[in-house]
Amino acid sequence: MKYRIFAILILLCLTLSTQAQFENDPLGRDDVNNVITTAVPFLMIAPDTRSGAMGDAGVATSPDANSQHWNPAKYAFAEDEIGVSISYTPWLRNIVNDMNLGYVAGYYRLDEQNVFSASLLYFDMGSIPFRDEYNVALRDHQPNEFAIDFGYSRLLSDDFSGAVAMRYIHSNLTGGIEVGGLPTKAGQSVAADVAFFYTNDQLGFDGMDGTLNAGLNISNIGVKMSYSDGTQQDFIPTNFRLGVYYELEIDEYNKIGVTADLNKLLVPSPPQYETFIEGDILPNGDTATTTENVMVAGNDPDISMAAALFSSWADAPGVVGGSVFSEEFAEIAWSFGAEYWYDNKFALRAGYFTEHQYKGARKYASIGAGLKLNVFGLDFAYLIPTNGFSTSPLANTLRFTLTFDLGAQEEI
Repeated sequence: MKYRIFAILILLCLTLSTQAQFENDPLGRDDVNNVITTAVPFLMIAPDTRSGAMGDAGVATSPDANSQHWNPAKYAFAEDEIGVSISYTPWLRNIVNDMNLGYVAGYYRLDEQNVFSASLLYFDMGSIPFRDEYNVALRDHQPNEFAIDFGYSRLLSDDFSGAVAMRYIHSNLTGGIEVGGLPTKAGQSVAADVAFFYTNDQLGFDGMDGTLNAGLNISNIGVKMSYSDGTQQDFIPTNFRLGVYYELEIDEYNKIGVTADLNKLLVPSPPQYETFIEGDILPNGDTATTTENVMVAGNDPDISMAAALFSSWADAPGVVGGSVFSEEFAEIAWSFGAEYWYDNKFALRAGYFTEHQYKGARKYASIGAGLKLNVFGLDFAYLIPTNGFSTSPLANTLRFTLTFDLGAQEEI
């Protein structure tokens, strides 16, 4: 029975990962770009290099110090008492040399069932000169964004855990300068994550030990953000992440793991508008008296965060793929990865990330390696665009993560 369940899970991942072939949309046009955008997209960047080397998959992989970003519920199954990680990611390094993403995460096991965790994600956008409409220099500003997390995970049974995390988000893009005659301010928000993790280490075969993990994390459930008083607020990237991971211990020294994640933003899909001039017949049968933009497909995106959690599963206008279902499926991004460990000390990793061409078109492969000693660990990742043109600020960039197992230090 266990093997049958495992086979069904693998078959499900392979089936869902098949990309559909789409026809024209119901309005008679060819498929068009309909990308979902949010405020503070830096929250969706893979901050560590283990998951970054496996195609940005990490919701169900084995626990490590970076689990705060992917799935804090994994901490309940962490083997060590204390763990800390520090990650550094150069940003747009092919263009500038003063933008980077820094990440610090860690956890502390209170007892066998309860674990506390925290992290800091900081995005430095370098120095930007501000000029007015006459190209006169005003001042230089260094935009930055950061998020501070605090999490709590608990073991709910021998093979199942849950977690919640609270997050404060600060985004200072303009430094208070006036834009279009309006004063601006730093955007702020608070959000929460709800996560679950399941593991079963009794799924080996042919005398080899095997472990199956499954993870779910609904992250960034929070209030909208605004950069100016009196303006429409923007959604933050509330995200649904689901994945599986299977690890097989081939022998005493060799083991391999494979993983697959899916991600879907739980924010409204952009509706489609058409321009009607005076005298045109509107979709409701009325006659336009002035030139106006009218929504002809999709739903009004001006809804609450709570409403978007549910409506975002069926609010697409159908301009990608010809139906609401096709476009909703196109909004799912997929991550696939694998890692090989030798003697639990040296790792090789590879992965692939894919996103529909009309929903962002991000497609890239990733590779990486890791070295783990008693107290200290070092991981690298490298991203390679595969869509024929570079759409990633991390293209051809080497990034790294340092990990410290303080619990292991006490055992030495």
